[in-house]
Amino acid sequence: ELFVRLQGVKRTIGMSFRLPLSQLELADVLGLSVVHMNRVIAALRNIGVIGWANHTVTILDWERLVQIAEFDPTYLSMSREPR
Repeated sequence: ELFVRLQGVKRTIGMSFRLPLSQLELADVLGLSVVHMNRVIAALRNIGVIGWANHTVTILDWERLVQIAEFDPTYLSMSREPR
């Protein structure tokens, strides 16, 4: 979801985006334990779905990531509405 939203405002470069949060901070924001956060990210790296280094997340296999996350972007309202 974050990638799609950032792509909509042109804050991605290819399949990468900056995420200036540590795993600890991200776990805290999401209400997850640091151990769980670390294991999930490690698992996604190990199967070649994402890369995450120097505050940059790179999606290596979009289709697989969408499948794993059961992500459906149709619920996002990404069109601009008049003010």
